Amino acid sequence: MPIRYFCRHCNIQIGEVDNDHIESKSLGFHFLNDEERLDMIQYDENGNIDVKSICEDCQEALQRNPDYHSLHTFIQ
Repeated sequence: MPIRYFCRHCNIQIGEVDNDHIESKSLGFHFLNDEERLDMIQYDENGNIDVKSICEDCQEALQRNPDYHSLHTFIQ
């Protein structure tokens, strides 16, 4: 069951962890509250876990344009 990371803004795949025996604690999921988990982690019909994060390009755009932080997504 792969754990795939996607940018929440541009939806590009950032990376993938393909290990059936990895614990969520080692990925830092235990630091998320319930609302953050619901917002960031999704399970598809094949058992894959998709995690919404942010890519370097979008992070740089946010740093250059701090007002974008008020938007859920800023790329159309």
